[in-house]
Amino acid sequence: MRLSSTTARSEQDNGDRLLAGDIRALRKARGLTLAEIALKLGRSVGWVSQVERGLSVPSLGDLRAFASLFDVPISLFFSHDAPVEQERGVVVRAGSRRSLGTSESGLVEELLSPDLGGSFEMLRSVFAPGAELETETRRPTEEAGYVASGTFEIEIDGVWHRLGEGDSFRFEGKPFRWRNPGAEPAVVIWVVSPPVY
Repeated sequence: MRLSSTTARSEQDNGDRLLAGDIRALRKARGLTLAEIALKLGRSVGWVSQVERGLSVPSLGDLRAFASLFDVPISLFFSHDAPVEQERGVVVRAGSRRSLGTSESGLVEELLSPDLGGSFEMLRSVFAPGAELETETRRPTEEAGYVASGTFEIEIDGVWHRLGEGDSFRFEGKPFRWRNPGAEPAVVIWVVSPPVY
């Protein structure tokens, strides 16, 4: 079944608006101004503003530069299944989640939030057996997680916690790292405020 040119154009416009909103949300989450982004990308403030408003569509090279600047996978910018108008910004269908990461890294995350706007993001994180974050990291965020299945270990501020199905955790601004010591994938529903992707 072929889409009419009007329908295809409308879906493309919707995808462009989602991309623009994500770029704006990532910039704001990192506390950067339009001028700082423009300087780092070697572009004009006007161009960055147009991208954030959906008036200019960045090239593939521009998207690579945005991904590098925001330290996110470039795939984040390409997984826009445009929802129907009434669901945009409200509902994420199971088959339309945006995937972040690869199975080779040992961690695949799906964005459960409709977009990157708002005060938090929700992710479904799948940790492969034996996967681990070896070097601790610290983010200026409040984070919480719920172990949906498997065994998951998280070190928060130097203390390791072994969690199983149904267990949960929360921390704010503390160094952390994680590992999956089990033989099965561990699935964790993770909430981060403010959004980092």
